[in-house]
Amino acid sequence: MYRLLHLIGPGGAGKTTIGAMLADKLGWQFIDLDERFMAAQGDISSFIQHHGYQCYARCNVELYTTLKSSLLQGTVLALSSGFMTYDQNLLPAYPALLRTIEHDPLTTLLLPSFALEECVEITVRRQLTRPWLSGNGPQEERKIRQRFPLLRALGCRQFESGIAADVLVEQIWKATCLSSPINSPAPG
Repeated sequence: MYRLLHLIGPGGAGKTTIGAMLADKLGWQFIDLDERFMAAQGDISSFIQHHGYQCYARCNVELYTTLKSSLLQGTVLALSSGFMTYDQNLLPAYPALLRTIEHDPLTTLLLPSFALEECVEITVRRQLTRPWLSGNGPQEERKIRQRFPLLRALGCRQFESGIAADVLVEQIWKATCLSSPINSPAPG
């Protein structure tokens, strides 16, 4: 049976970096949902500009569902920054999907800081370096200010990602009990 560890959080929280390192440590595969979306649909900002954010969110949830149903091995999956904060009426199955992800014992939220202002500053700075985003600082700031309380309210493990990546990977590995032989992936 495969295991699935969701990494959630805002853009710039380290989901891709930490996810790849954690997957390597576990001998699992790493999937970045944004990368898969861009491979299928092209640039995210352009897609949103042409089709709207709701269409993007629906396509993203559908992509996630398809990916999840095809997993055959242990996987660390980095979700898109807004995935856990989409409109509850997005799709009929979306609220139940959110609850399942939120309460899964392997779901891990990464935030650059648990302090709002520091989180906003770090997130916006990092997001403005992303080539597929619009480079709109005020828009990025509005997004993280809106999402921060929603993310902090989630009932999953939460980590500040502003520490050394290898230390954070070790903390997640231990906290999710993946370091226990009982829960370790079976040898290939």
